[in-house]
Amino acid sequence: MGLRLKFNLVLLLVFAAGMAVSAYVSHRLLNDNAKQETLRNAGLMMESALSVRGYTVKQVKPLLDAQLEHTFLPQTVPAYAATEVFNNLHTKYPDFTYKEATLNPTNPRDRAVEWENDIVQKFRGDTSARELSGERETPTGRMLYLARPITITDPACLACHSVPSAAPASMIRIYGENNGFGWQHMETIGAQVVSVPMSVPLANAQRTFNTFMLSLGGIFLATFIVLNVMLSLLIIRPISSMSAAADRISTGDFDLPEFRAHGGDEIGVLGNSFNRMRRSLEKAIKLIEG
Repeated sequence: MGLRLKFNLVLLLVFAAGMAVSAYVSHRLLNDNAKQETLRNAGLMMESALSVRGYTVKQVKPLLDAQLEHTFLPQTVPAYAATEVFNNLHTKYPDFTYKEATLNPTNPRDRAVEWENDIVQKFRGDTSARELSGERETPTGRMLYLARPITITDPACLACHSVPSAAPASMIRIYGENNGFGWQHMETIGAQVVSVPMSVPLANAQRTFNTFMLSLGGIFLATFIVLNVMLSLLIIRPISSMSAAADRISTGDFDLPEFRAHGGDEIGVLGNSFNRMRRSLEKAIKLIEG
């Protein structure tokens, strides 16, 4: 096995180990970072929903209070406004979905399904929890979700949700008397939930991972070529020349030019030593023959 082959085998083994470690670490970090970035985007959407709710309560509803005495306008309900805004946003960003999942909602479309009900119950059981995130299996694949509790902190909300007799008659005509009542002040009645398929952050992470590994492979290939060229020029070729010269000298052929040693590196020192040995051997043979 030649020196070049040994060198390349060691280099390939080191590279393979480095690639394996780099692939494992980078893949894990990229996936985690992609999830965190998606959760940050979901948090931004959640804050936008809160802004829509606040805008509806403070600026839209007061302007329509007189009309609400005769006609119930769902657009003045914070949850309805936030949901409608994000339904429109969903047409442009179909990967993200938003829902105000409620245990006993006025609008049936807001009713919490089984997994959302579990999240609401966690918030109800731990009033200090302000945010929950996680993954869940769905028929279309894994989903990443971010949830925050919906708690009745404003007593004014109970005007429409305490008992049917206190609610506007126009609202009762639309939704009936069986939904959205019995709420209590400071009670957690639901959760804001933003969901996004895991395929989205994982696809982003996979693209970055592929680019990184291709770049790393390209760097290795360039390094491999450069090292082999340097090995050939600086080590293999000089040693091969000295080896061939040593074979000829061993048979008594001294009609060879001295080895040209360049620089003060190990090969240069070896070349100078080889030249001295050659001259000494040539003198010794002449003395013996003389």
